[in-house]
Amino acid sequence: MKTIGIACDHAGYQLKEFLKTKLSENYILVDFGTDSENSMDYPDVAHPLAEAVVTGKVNWGIAICGSGNGINMTLNKHAGIRSALCWNSELASLARKHNDANILALPARYITNALALEMLEVFTNTDFEGGRHENRIRKINLS
Repeated sequence: MKTIGIACDHAGYQLKEFLKTKLSENYILVDFGTDSENSMDYPDVAHPLAEAVVTGKVNWGIAICGSGNGINMTLNKHAGIRSALCWNSELASLARKHNDANILALPARYITNALALEMLEVFTNTDFEGGRHENRIRKINLS
């Protein structure tokens, strides 16, 4: 069974809790927080999620904040992380096919629970195409 890490700030808390109930039957979940809708700083949960993906503790990550931007930017500071901010299923598919994304970043304030679940299903069931995309992926990290 695959393991998914999930992290959110206060704005993404309700969506995170919804996704956890839907994913728990098919995946092992590691919840990096937050644990309430109290205001907090998304880097506090993004960095541990990124480390878990990079070290292989989890297979993929889901990251959620209000716009998806802040948490996505934080995650992508880590070498080896390819976090993709998605707001529809086609972007989630292309993030995996062309970019070998390993974290799906979601904008909680701009998508429905159903759309988030649909994107997650697409993300986790789409393989990286490799081929012409492999060289591009190797050029992402500066170090």
